[in-house]
Amino acid sequence: MSEERPVRRPQGDRPKKRDVNGWIILDKGVGMTSTHAVAVVKRGLSAKKAGHAGTLDPLASGILPIALGEATKTVPFVMDGRKSYVFTVAWGAETTTDDTEGEVVERTDKLPQPSEIEALLPRFTGSVQQVPPRFSAIKIAGERAYDLARDGEVVELQPRTVEIDRLALVHHDGNRSVIEADCGKGTYVRAIARDLGRALGCLGHIAALRRTRVGPFTEHDAVTVDDLATDPAALRPVEIALSEIPSIMVSRDMAGRLMRGQSIILRGREAPLSGKVYATCNGVLVAVGDVERGELVPHRVFNLGA
Repeated sequence: MSEERPVRRPQGDRPKKRDVNGWIILDKGVGMTSTHAVAVVKRGLSAKKAGHAGTLDPLASGILPIALGEATKTVPFVMDGRKSYVFTVAWGAETTTDDTEGEVVERTDKLPQPSEIEALLPRFTGSVQQVPPRFSAIKIAGERAYDLARDGEVVELQPRTVEIDRLALVHHDGNRSVIEADCGKGTYVRAIARDLGRALGCLGHIAALRRTRVGPFTEHDAVTVDDLATDPAALRPVEIALSEIPSIMVSRDMAGRLMRGQSIILRGREAPLSGKVYATCNGVLVAVGDVERGELVPHRVFNLGA
């Protein structure tokens, strides 16, 4: 008696994955996770490789830069950049997650006046000590804080120094305030709302959050998921992530050395003496690295057809 083999059902023609290099500056909608957003973009462009430059909570909307192919090598430059947000604080309650997803742990009838809020904002700008939310991606002994918190464990996170460049009250209406923030890497806007509420004695949590800038990317650059199929300009060049550092042009021979991981000697008046730069050859990105004693030492090289 012969063995019966399972019948394979046709799965349809799947689009072949291709090399896609560049950035999609996605305007992420509320409810979508950052991981799902990357998957949607990757699938929509049939790209082999993709990743994002900074998680955006599902309840938040706004700028989520997504790197494709060789652009993934420039992600750290975007993540280290400044970020801007506009957020709504709901006063009168503090929650477990510091936003509307969590359970209310304490309430108060006290509501702040606009003048009280504006008088307090300078205390939270500059270099400040901030305790991240218990529901955050920070690791404790190898475990994510939000996983521990969901399992009912008491999560004690240590304060960290963060840079908050600007906080501005733009609207206030009774129990809600809209605030703009410019800040550095690692700042939690949910923690700003929580700490403001505690300092004012009226408690607070995030009711709405939108990210309007990440490094060199702003809302002006952003596209929606629906734009991907119709806007040929949606894919931005890899080097757009490096716009905040100097660039130099190199010859084809020098580009070849850089591509092999070898340093090159820089000559000429316009060559920088030191610091981080990126090199191009005939308009194509070749490498990014540091200039040390007149030499460019490559740290990342790019395969973009130079």
